[in-house]
Amino acid sequence: MPDFPIVDAHVHLYDLDRLSYGWLGGVPKINRSYGLADFDAARGAVEVERFVFAEVAVDPGMHLGEAEWVQDLAKVDPRLGGAVAHAPLENGPSVEADLERLAALPVVRGVRRLIETERNPAFVLEPDFLAALRLLPRYGFTFDICVKSWGMTYAVELARRCPEVTFILDHIGKPDIRNGLREPWWSQIAELAALPNTLCKVSGVITEADHASWSAEAVTPYVARALEVFGFDRCMYGSDWTVSELTHDYPVWVAVLDQITAGASETELRAFWRDTATRAYRLAAR
Repeated sequence: MPDFPIVDAHVHLYDLDRLSYGWLGGVPKINRSYGLADFDAARGAVEVERFVFAEVAVDPGMHLGEAEWVQDLAKVDPRLGGAVAHAPLENGPSVEADLERLAALPVVRGVRRLIETERNPAFVLEPDFLAALRLLPRYGFTFDICVKSWGMTYAVELARRCPEVTFILDHIGKPDIRNGLREPWWSQIAELAALPNTLCKVSGVITEADHASWSAEAVTPYVARALEVFGFDRCMYGSDWTVSELTHDYPVWVAVLDQITAGASETELRAFWRDTATRAYRLAAR
């Protein structure tokens, strides 16, 4: 375990009394509200100095309400240093009204529009989506790319077409660890890392392995590949809690990553566990 407080770049919280999440009906294990006290109980002895909230796919039309709820949480817990909110970028330039409302919330640092759940992810290359993406730097927002391995080609293309936008790859692009596949993800993550406007979250990896029989040995090559191509100064730790509860307890992922990064220097470790996320999400600025 790191001997200094860490920054968690990807935490999910939700309140079923205030917001609706239709997708939770399919995952009964985590189908309940999770708040700040639950996060503290889950992290155990892991000292988390700051964390970033990641949008939780609320039902349509509720994304601004979710962001406002998170802003309320940030007022009572300064550890919640940033948030990645949902924005319907497929609406094109008209999404600017939403971006203006999100920018009025000090906690919001970036946006995400889930791609992994779409049957045809090619919609992200449509003119309207690209036009909306190019508005993000105006508000100082990053864009979190959440794709499964079969959608990595779209991640690469987005970063190429929008060099003015900072892209953060969620969950190392969700490689197919369950089936032991490396390509084309293995090559495509290197293509993405070669673009200077990209960063990578080392999060949500175990849940891409077999849920019943995953092992540290199974996930290690994929994490090592992400660290190899992006480097420690462009990778950041993320727990993907609460989704991580489907396969493991919070401290388990920290222990796995601690083992994988055992040969890294102090500077590299601090970049991975703290500095990259702090820089990317401007966590020092309140």
